[in-house]
Amino acid sequence: MKTIFYYAAIGLFIVGCSSTTKTTKTNDTNLPEGAVRIANDSLEYEIIIMDIGFETYLNTISKPMNFYSQEYYENKNRFYVTEWNIRAQNPLRYRSDIYENQIDYDFNVDYGLEVNYKLYNYFKFVEYKYKQRFF
Repeated sequence: MKTIFYYAAIGLFIVGCSSTTKTTKTNDTNLPEGAVRIANDSLEYEIIIMDIGFETYLNTISKPMNFYSQEYYENKNRFYVTEWNIRAQNPLRYRSDIYENQIDYDFNVDYGLEVNYKLYNYFKFVEYKYKQRFF
């Protein structure tokens, strides 16, 4: 399995090739406390989010997963990932403490509803917490 692990205050990565996902919160010694890990059964895809408050945001502020379709989340994520990666490549122009690394997201892969939902909501969380505007 290809794994990219980002050890900082903010992290978000997707790798692999399957669309069935399983969300797990883990106390694994490899993950910092409070990290949210989203992975599929065969661990081909993995998102690790290490940003204080994201889990609370998901449970209290974000809309339910089925509020929008998977296609809606995918279309929004195309824009968000592209903009995020532009900002990550320009640390002198954008806050390097937020946009530390690029996101490896393949627009041609079906990541499934849950992964796209959580990725979309991470971007919304960044807008909310750090007062960033992507649009």
